[in-house]
Amino acid sequence: MIGDLRTTPALERRGLLAEPVVAALVARPDVAERVQVAEIDPGLADTAEFCKAYAVPLEVSANCVVVSGRRGGDARTAACVVLATTRADVNGAVRRLLDVRKASFLPMEEATETTGMEYGGITPLGVPDGWRCTWTVRSRWRRTSSSAVACGGPSWCCPVRCSPRCRARSSWTAWEELTA
Repeated sequence: MIGDLRTTPALERRGLLAEPVVAALVARPDVAERVQVAEIDPGLADTAEFCKAYAVPLEVSANCVVVSGRRGGDARTAACVVLATTRADVNGAVRRLLDVRKASFLPMEEATETTGMEYGGITPLGVPDGWRCTWTVRSRWRRTSSSAVACGGPSWCCPVRCSPRCRARSSWTAWEELTA
């Protein structure tokens, strides 16, 4: 459990998950067994309010942002999981990862349309094929790899609990660690 969240296995609460997330988890039962969800009050979905209301430390709370850039006419996109205590280095590390001249946040409408997930609740689980996924890693968190992180889920009221070991097994997409 993270803070005061009452988590359950994700596939037992499919109604909280976006369809692409359900499909990704069904396809990978070894990953699905490690992913938990918790229904929260949608009015408390803002990171600071969420952490306070559910006693979740900022160090284990994360958001997922979608970043894109172009190279040679090809769009390159990444789902970037960023701990609440860090910032996404969009025009540094993420730009280099995507190998583009300029990277920027994907517009909200495009991000929700391409992921099939709600704005503010996009997760790296179930993103489209070909996307890169990044995880901003702080050295302290890397050492405690058995701990989990609450990442805003596929709807405002669904944080996902997923450990780094879970990420290592999610081979349907390429994960990259960006050290903060």
